[in-house]
Amino acid sequence: MSEQAAIEQLERIRHSASHVMAQAVLEMFPEGKLAIGPAIADGFYYDFDLPRPLTPDDLEAIEKRMKEIVKGKHEFAREEISREEALELFADQPYKLELIADLPEGEPISLYRHDTFVDLCRGPHVDSTKQIRGNSLKLMSVAGAYWRGDENNPMLQRIYGTAWSNRVELDAHLKKLAEIEARDHRKLIRDLDLISFHEDVGAGLAHWHPKGGRMRVLIEDYWRARHYAGGYDIIFTPHIGRANLWETSGHLNFYRDGMYAPMDIDGQEYFIKPMNCPFHVQIYNSQMRSYRDLPLRWAELGTVYRYERSGTLHGLLRVRGFTQDDAHIICTPEQIDDEILRVLDFSISLLGGFGFKDLRFDLSVRDPNNLSKYAGEDEMWVQAEASLAKALQARDLPYKRMEGEAVFYGPKIDIHIKDALGRTWQCTTIQFDFNLPGQFEMSYVGEDGHEHQPYMVHRALLGSIERFFGILVEHYGGAFPVWLMPVQAAVIPIADRHNDYAKQVLEALRQAGVRAEANLSADRMNAKIRDAQMQKIPYMLVVGDQEIEAQQVNLRLRDGSKPGAMSVDEVVAMVQEAVEKKVVL
Repeated sequence: MSEQAAIEQLERIRHSASHVMAQAVLEMFPEGKLAIGPAIADGFYYDFDLPRPLTPDDLEAIEKRMKEIVKGKHEFAREEISREEALELFADQPYKLELIADLPEGEPISLYRHDTFVDLCRGPHVDSTKQIRGNSLKLMSVAGAYWRGDENNPMLQRIYGTAWSNRVELDAHLKKLAEIEARDHRKLIRDLDLISFHEDVGAGLAHWHPKGGRMRVLIEDYWRARHYAGGYDIIFTPHIGRANLWETSGHLNFYRDGMYAPMDIDGQEYFIKPMNCPFHVQIYNSQMRSYRDLPLRWAELGTVYRYERSGTLHGLLRVRGFTQDDAHIICTPEQIDDEILRVLDFSISLLGGFGFKDLRFDLSVRDPNNLSKYAGEDEMWVQAEASLAKALQARDLPYKRMEGEAVFYGPKIDIHIKDALGRTWQCTTIQFDFNLPGQFEMSYVGEDGHEHQPYMVHRALLGSIERFFGILVEHYGGAFPVWLMPVQAAVIPIADRHNDYAKQVLEALRQAGVRAEANLSADRMNAKIRDAQMQKIPYMLVVGDQEIEAQQVNLRLRDGSKPGAMSVDEVVAMVQEAVEKKVVL
């Protein structure tokens, strides 16, 4: 079986498993109402309107019944029926009736039957329940879900499950889920005392603690240093702007649902910014520009605020206030090829500095069958898409061309990073904008003495500091590279009488630029070592009578190795080398 055929077969298994689950749930709750139950990545779900909340015991009972059903080797049979027959068959299922009402007149209505269960469904399914292996399926959890994703609709209970071709694949999946849970950034940022969220302040608003703040400064300092070295200037812009700014930019027309309510200031409406772009344009338009001034590369760590529904918030990965590592490149059409190649190289290099080497590239272009919905002249789009493709090809980077995925104001390259668990995250975007230069009447005086409209490229490398930090936490499981650790070394005296020497070692480390702390508590040495290991500290310097006499330390590493006795200077050299090479212990 080909890889694609195997993927399609697994989707059928999961879709069919969702029907088996629905049968088991209706047997437990005959008055239950059915919504939808598709296959999804790594599993399936089904939404139900039930008379009471489900419990863990219910899930266990439903799973047990599912395994009994699949043993029955029931055939999945497809039927096509008329609209009238469908309305009669599902007369006591209001969500199915709503789905039927949405189907175009004259379109065939299909359903699938197996055993005692029948469902409105397009399919496809496996031939028989015997292809769903009972030892290769598992129910995972229950969550709330609004019908059709609309918070004005009823809240349903969504049961998530997973199904695989065999038990080996299921076990591998469950092991991966356990690894994901162990690396969950929401838990680790709390355990490592990095970041917290507080309901008294508001959902989706992160508070950076001292250790998290130190890491953020390290990330931002590295970002700034790389940008200055890369020919960028760093700018700062306000957090609010008058309504007319957002009207001109188009945000009030196209992005109003993602913006917060206006503030009345001196009788005028102001909005807190959801994006930095219009402010950068204002700086550009503050004076007449010449072709000799271009290209301009302006970057900002600009904090923005966007309304996200409470149900979509997820730790640092989906927040309401975040700092975008934004940049805009403003150049002439003749400069665009070089600038795109330059920013592509810069993106790959910067991501590599954080340990992300395995990258995937997408090129989002216009829908060739609907060109009228895009801003900008056709020749600009042709050149822009060609410039993006040319840069990828110049570096021999494989990419997927995403027809119709460009935003209305320009094509883009999206760069996806792969983490330690093989998951991909879209972080970097390199995006043309043919809208703002025209809306804000941006211009420069060309070599011919006439005014011309410049090209403008949006570029975010990390995406946002908050989201990128959450990805970093999960990628490294909290055991960050030495250069990013808020505490790089812990000095651990064996007994109280060793505290004075521990303080001397601590001072020597700090004077050498090593971020260190000493555990001078009354705990036993093993407890102190365990605490340092729990905090993922890379270097543990144990000191006792022998170390004092030899004026050394006994070194242990986070990975469990024990280099043993050495001088403080030797430890400092090890730390400095690891920082320079961005080593992960």
